[in-house]
Amino acid sequence: MTWKNYILLAFILLITEQVGGQALSSNFDQLEDYYRRAQLLGNITPDYSFVAYPLFPVEAFGVADPHKPDSTMKRFFIRDDKNLFENQLPSGLSLELLPLVWNNQYNTHHPEDWNDGAMIPSKGYQTFVSGGLFFKFTLQDDLPSLSVKLQPEYVYAANQEYDGFPLTRENPELATLRWAQYYFHTLNYIDQPERFGEDAYSRFYWGQSSIRVNYKSISLGFSNENLWWGPGRRNSLLMTNTAPGFRHFTLNTTSPIRTPVGSFEGQIVLGKLIASGYPPPNTGVKDHNGMLFYSPKRQDDRYFNGMLLNYSPLWVEGLHLGLIRSFQMYKIDMDNSFNAYLPIFSPFSQKRIEKQAGETEEGELNNYQKRDAYYSFFMRYVWPKAHVEIYAEYGFADNHWDRRDFTVEMEHSRAYNFGFRKLIELRSTEDEVIQVGMEITHLAKNPVSVIRGAQNVYQQGSKTWYTGVGVRQGYTHRGQLLGAGIGPGSNLLSLNAGWNKGLKAIGIQLERYAHNEDFHNETVKDVRMHWVDLAAALNGSWDYKNLLFSLNLKFVGAKNYQWIYDFNPDEYWDNSRGTDVFNFHGKLGIMYRF
Repeated sequence: MTWKNYILLAFILLITEQVGGQALSSNFDQLEDYYRRAQLLGNITPDYSFVAYPLFPVEAFGVADPHKPDSTMKRFFIRDDKNLFENQLPSGLSLELLPLVWNNQYNTHHPEDWNDGAMIPSKGYQTFVSGGLFFKFTLQDDLPSLSVKLQPEYVYAANQEYDGFPLTRENPELATLRWAQYYFHTLNYIDQPERFGEDAYSRFYWGQSSIRVNYKSISLGFSNENLWWGPGRRNSLLMTNTAPGFRHFTLNTTSPIRTPVGSFEGQIVLGKLIASGYPPPNTGVKDHNGMLFYSPKRQDDRYFNGMLLNYSPLWVEGLHLGLIRSFQMYKIDMDNSFNAYLPIFSPFSQKRIEKQAGETEEGELNNYQKRDAYYSFFMRYVWPKAHVEIYAEYGFADNHWDRRDFTVEMEHSRAYNFGFRKLIELRSTEDEVIQVGMEITHLAKNPVSVIRGAQNVYQQGSKTWYTGVGVRQGYTHRGQLLGAGIGPGSNLLSLNAGWNKGLKAIGIQLERYAHNEDFHNETVKDVRMHWVDLAAALNGSWDYKNLLFSLNLKFVGAKNYQWIYDFNPDEYWDNSRGTDVFNFHGKLGIMYRF
């Protein structure tokens, strides 16, 4: 039996569970973290991995309402206004109101933060509103159920003009050189606009809407929900909620599938990615011969295929091991073969991939050269007795040539994310804890990748993470990243500590964020000119009856903003000559749970 058959078998094996219910969106940070902390405290079985979102708390944890995990919650009104027409609907049909969510944020100098779904990177005020209805139809418990979730989202952003990559410099030749480097290294290979148009931004999305058929531990459906794959909390390599949700067909587990060798969880996705429609900045810049640096990208829709598979061994409680793969290519370039629609089952080595592709005419690209591929391995270990979790993800932005290449140059195109969290129980009450945590994300190229050279469609060079050669929109949807929100070639160190009691939390977060180190190391090449943000944030959440509040106040000092540093040979280490700016990022969220 091949590894493909084992993956399919893991999705076919079923256990008896209750019928499917609501999914908890990956945009509800406070609720997600509540369940994850509950596992560390021993209140949720450690065989659930917390590596695939949205969560299904009803199926996985046995809660009655995923948005109200605290059974002691008081209400504003005595009447239960969540279940509509409770006594007027046919038997087996239920209709519920989903939480009403209103998020607001403000940036004083330049766009800041990520993992905010449909919201865009922008300066000034921005607001987000979401709400909806959840329908479920069940004939009887041992038959599949049908669920429909209508949860649209609306975003408005002032989208104010701000100082981005500098249009001019004191040295005009240097300004032209920097724009050439920026385009040929990054901007021509990713759809990540500096600004989403010149006016205020306003959009309606389908948001977290979905239609699903649920049976036992399996759910099959069509969805626009945000996904999150991987064990990371601040970042994940291949799938986060930094971009808006994209339309996709999904086959996924809603709770672990238990077998004699352990439990399995997973998801297979087939979807469509859309370009932003906005150009990069300063598209008219030219060299001295009048040649444009900007190379327009194709605006065709892209096909996306991804997979997550998690295995939790029976013999090591709390250990979760897994694999994530993702592929994208322009839909118009696809043929009708199995490997075109389900490349997640294709070989890992480039040698076997090209052998499978067969012969092509000289100068013509095959399916495998036209697509963009990523994969990662991850682990998460939960130790409830010590109230500790540790996790790591190690990924690749390219396939190795063969096993020997993988062995000799394992770090080719690699990136990683790892972290831990420790909860310290306070004696006053059962669920009151102090938590400390750390997470490190590293996307910048290492020496192996730099020596290997730049990637193109004909050779196995090394590309900057999330940029694309065959697909020049890069790893994006509607102009925002599918992966780690820190962006191409960037690194992040995040430290956090805080107090938690149920859904109440007060904490601090300290971060060091190095922007696009690949661009700096391969083009700027000046040790004084790294663009580094040092940030301190106060964050908290508080529940009061049906309401759940969240607040984030982030103070960011950007060193050498946009890699700007004035040269002075006589004062080589005079850091005061860098362009340093301050940005305040404030975010206030309010959720009303019916």
